[in-house]
Amino acid sequence: MVLAIYIVAGIFAGLTAGLFGVGGGIVVVPVLVFAFEAQGFSADTLTHLAIGTSLATIVFTSISSIWSHHKRDGVLWNICRPMSLGLCVGAILGVWTVSQIDGFLLKKLFGIFVLFVACSMIVKKGDRGDKPLVSASIFSFMGVFVAWVSAIFGIGGGTLTVPFLSRFKIEMKYVVGTAAACGFPIALVGALSNMYLGQSVQGLPEMTIGYVYLPALLGITMTSVLFAKVGASYAHRLPSILLRKLFACSLLLVGTRFLFF
Repeated sequence: MVLAIYIVAGIFAGLTAGLFGVGGGIVVVPVLVFAFEAQGFSADTLTHLAIGTSLATIVFTSISSIWSHHKRDGVLWNICRPMSLGLCVGAILGVWTVSQIDGFLLKKLFGIFVLFVACSMIVKKGDRGDKPLVSASIFSFMGVFVAWVSAIFGIGGGTLTVPFLSRFKIEMKYVVGTAAACGFPIALVGALSNMYLGQSVQGLPEMTIGYVYLPALLGITMTSVLFAKVGASYAHRLPSILLRKLFACSLLLVGTRFLFF
C-alpha cells in the first residue's frame, strides 16, 4: 500500500516538474509526511525525513526534466550559470536553517508569499514580462534566496524561480525549462547536506542515509523520471498564458497548504 502511494506520488511529481519547472517537492513532501505517519515514524524526525527524501527525488526528476527541455532548446543556460553558485550556497544555508529552528512561522510566511505571487500571476496579462534581463550578480543573489527557501521546504525552487524569471522578457516555456535546470543544484546540494546532517540523528528508521529514506526515494523516482518527460512535452505545446495560469493555480494550492495546514 505504501509503495503504491510512493509510485503515484512519483507520477504527479514528474508531471509537475516537467510542466511547471518545479522539482515536484510540492507534491512529494505532503505525501511523504502522510506516508511516514502511517508507517509510525517518529514525529521528531518525520518532517526532516520528508524534506530530505523529497530533495533526493528531485535530483533524478530534474535530470529527466532538464534533458527534455534542453532537447527543445527550452533552457537558457546564460541565466542558469550565474545562478548556480548562489543556488548551491543557498541550499546549504537552507538545510542548516531547518536543523536549527522551528519552521512553523516561516512556513506561514512562505504560504502568504506564495499566495501573493499566485494572485499576481493570475491577474497579469501578456505572454511574457516587460523587464530587460538584469546583471549576473543579481541572478546569483536571487539564487541564494531561492535555494535557501527551497531547501527549507524540500522543493526544487521553481515555485520561486518561475515567478522571478517571468518578470523579464522571456516566454513562459523558456522560463519553465530554465527553472527546471536551476532546481538540480538545489536538490543535489540539499540532499547531500541532509544525508550528512542526519548521520548522527538517533531514532531514524532503517534503510535511511541521514534524512533520506531509500524505499521512498526508489518508489517515487521509478515513475517521476518517466512522467517528467511527459510534462515537459506538454510545456512546449500549451500556450504560454495558459501555462502561467495553470502554474498560478498550483501555487494557490501550495500557499493554502502552507498557510492553513
